[in-house]
Amino acid sequence: MVDFNMAEKRPGNSQGLSPTALRAKRARDKAMAMTTDRKNKKAENQRIGQKSDSDLHHASGTVKRTSIAYNRATHTRGEVKS
Repeated sequence: MVDFNMAEKRPGNSQGLSPTALRAKRARDKAMAMTTDRKNKKAENQRIGQKSDSDLHHASGTVKRTSIAYNRATHTRGEVKS
């Protein structure tokens, strides 16, 4: 069965959004990325330096380095509901 209401999933549109919804989502994402708070966090990450084996988390005014394996395995800890 083919669902004609769903846009085709392609690189850059992995959620299968309609062209109108995709434009709106990109505009929202860009607006969020350009806020003063996000710019400050990005600048702080550059000062700290990113490593290939960890991710940086900004929590309550501090920055914590977390292993990529732990950070991306949230489903194994029951943090994500499927």
